Amino acid sequence: MSATPIYRVGSREVRVLSDGVIWLDAGAVFGLVPKIMWQRVTGETNDLNQIPLALNCLLLESDGKTVLIETGQGNKDFEQTRRRGWEPDHGKLIDDLARNGIQPADVDIVINTHLHNDHTGWNTIEDADGDLNVTFPNARYYIQRGEWEDAMHPNERTRATYLPENLLPVDAAGQIEFIDGETQVTSDITVIETPGHTAEHASVVIANGGESAVYLGDMIQHQVQLERVAWLSAFDVLPLINLETKKRLIADAIKNRSLLVAVHNPFPGVGRMSAGERGRNVWTSEEPHATAETLEVVGTD
Repeated sequence: MSATPIYRVGSREVRVLSDGVIWLDAGAVFGLVPKIMWQRVTGETNDLNQIPLALNCLLLESDGKTVLIETGQGNKDFEQTRRRGWEPDHGKLIDDLARNGIQPADVDIVINTHLHNDHTGWNTIEDADGDLNVTFPNARYYIQRGEWEDAMHPNERTRATYLPENLLPVDAAGQIEFIDGETQVTSDITVIETPGHTAEHASVVIANGGESAVYLGDMIQHQVQLERVAWLSAFDVLPLINLETKKRLIADAIKNRSLLVAVHNPFPGVGRMSAGERGRNVWTSEEPHATAETLEVVGTD
């Protein structure tokens, strides 16, 4: 595992952690966009027509609380993954937390942008007897109430990605903090509504000292979907609403010079948007301000 990249938003340090990589069908990622077009930006796929998608999560301290944004794919699907013929390359978040001096019991707040299985995998963990437990026993899990209702009452299209094993033990433990719409979680962290990928999808804004960062959740699965807003994923339940959500958020991000954290971009997935020629916006990756190994030398403000 490479060094932990650290970004600063005002006086806040934001660490990007990794749960590893999952492989998804490229045609599904790009929906109606023809392969001859998306292959120009993704390169070759594997022999199953899949491309790698990162699982980028965020860790920060705010108001004396340890906050984890998103919990990745987790490790409960390893047996199923191996049956499909390849070794899993995910399930690494808990080890990455430990490398940053954080044990599961240290986490005070978990935020799920939505409840698909590649964003909630480490919400729960299996013990040696195969029983499911809440991974972060002292945390409050912030979840949009409407997203929970959709996960509890899935339809034929959505049920395969809302996995009860990632969700029900958290509810049974009484650790869910249901929120409705835009909600300030700490003085630095606000959950905002960004519908489209799911009807109740949310993103997370970190604001401090006149600077801001936005954790996008699944508004996109590839950075080109920010540059070419009409490139929409087949995973989006409400694609045309997602289109309008992206346009609005990109305009705000350019105006405010916000950092953007893309969950599935190659690690660490952090960049900024700028206005390009002919109305096409441009993504530029952002180098970290420090890494975990060099932070002490760089210093903290």
